[in-house]
Amino acid sequence: MYALNSEQTSILRNLSEVVQKSILPHANETDASATFPKASIQALADAGYFGLTLPNDVGGMAQPPRMFVAAVEEIAQACASTAMIYVMHVSGTQGIATSSTVGDRKSLLSDIAAGKHLTTLAFSERGSRSQFWAPMSQLTPVGNGFTTDAFKSWVTSASHAQSYVSSVQKPGAESPMEVTLYLARPDAVGVEIGSGFNGLGLRGNNSTSVRFNNMAVTERDLLTKQGEGASMMLEVLLPWFAIGTAAMANGLCRAAVAATTSHLCSAGFENTNSQLRDLPNLQSRLAEMSVRTEQSRALLAHTVAEMENPTAMTPLYVLQSRLAAIEAAVDVTDLAMKACGGAAFSKHLSIERNFRDARAGWVMAPTSDHLREFVGRALTGLPLFG
Repeated sequence: MYALNSEQTSILRNLSEVVQKSILPHANETDASATFPKASIQALADAGYFGLTLPNDVGGMAQPPRMFVAAVEEIAQACASTAMIYVMHVSGTQGIATSSTVGDRKSLLSDIAAGKHLTTLAFSERGSRSQFWAPMSQLTPVGNGFTTDAFKSWVTSASHAQSYVSSVQKPGAESPMEVTLYLARPDAVGVEIGSGFNGLGLRGNNSTSVRFNNMAVTERDLLTKQGEGASMMLEVLLPWFAIGTAAMANGLCRAAVAATTSHLCSAGFENTNSQLRDLPNLQSRLAEMSVRTEQSRALLAHTVAEMENPTAMTPLYVLQSRLAAIEAAVDVTDLAMKACGGAAFSKHLSIERNFRDARAGWVMAPTSDHLREFVGRALTGLPLFG
């Protein structure tokens, strides 16, 4: 689907082995207990996948967006919580990799590629909620550096990441769009991490609040020049996050299709010596599930090709691919629940977990409502934010 070359096919094959051996066996327990999948994340780190998109000179695999989405899709079919953590990590990594201002950049990237450093994004704030692009926190100059107070909400891997790629208004900003991005550390003085996450889906992603209380920020922590963070946010971080979460949603679709197919082919009626697959209504539901899944994957495949060779249409495809994928995931997993009936509702299949995990895309910024607005604005020639 994603037109992988021989090297990339080999990387995906190796990842599939990691997934089957070290991620899939923990998926149900991760969901049931709402615990961070340490073993799964460590397996990805040990196999080198923390540095999938980083350049060779820091120990990375130097892989493009198409390999990233193929990897996320593979992981998400087994455990969407692990996939979410990985998407946030790679997105944050891209911010560090493209920074021209952060201190010790090469050392940071080397640690990431070596599997020693997990990063994540910390954008959304209590004051701006799902409008992640408009932080309310602001840098205050103090001596040769700054301090900031912020209430960051829904920070994935909050208790386990070694760094947060965060956003803040520049000193004296007159608009929330005058953003500076910086790297925060969870062990810094003034950082207070919330109590954990116990949600409907993606239950292992440790998404919780993080408070910065008069936290010091140095010039070496800045990922962008003052007030220039919006460019990195919209041109680097948002695209990688969007295709990553689209791939996660597509992985959920594929998992639901596979589980439904297996159930329809293995369960049946002893009194008529027939199987569920013989029922036309269930055949129809499975067909619709498969078509929706492949439509979404095809759009994402086109989008990553656009990202690797950008055109004026690339930002639009990025937004559309995420919107199409999160809507497909909701519809496909809903159809899977209906097709499999009691076996799905009683949690005998993974479908019920897929169904809950798929709903996260609707509340995760940019939400489906935001995406529709953004796409409409882009199609009519309006600026994204206005």
